[in-house]
Amino acid sequence: MEFDTDWITLGPHRIRLRCVRGFPTEKMRSIAELARIGVEHNMSAAARLLEVVADRSNSYSINIGTTFPKDKDVVPHLELALATIFGLKAEQLNIEMTVVSQTEVDLHFGVYERMLAEKIGIVPLIQ
Repeated sequence: MEFDTDWITLGPHRIRLRCVRGFPTEKMRSIAELARIGVEHNMSAAARLLEVVADRSNSYSINIGTTFPKDKDVVPHLELALATIFGLKAEQLNIEMTVVSQTEVDLHFGVYERMLAEKIGIVPLIQ
């Protein structure tokens, strides 16, 4: 059993919270909730928040997957906004956007999120 990992579902987003040095915290949940709002209101409907990772230096990494390449244009603005809200330096919050083609994923609800997470390497492939 992994005590450093927790899964939450916020709307269509199935998010893995992972903390390198212990249990996922309420701050991680808050970052995930606000990142979800930012993704839903500023990116395409295909964008999905997949993972929030906290490391030892109080830095956060957010992984987002999408099939729409123009979603990458929003990433710098969302990074700065989230860092400001949580009182972090800009370099303490990093958003990584992965764009995959629609032919690589099944767009059905539930399957889409899982396939994006597999493409990014968050979860292992189902054999």
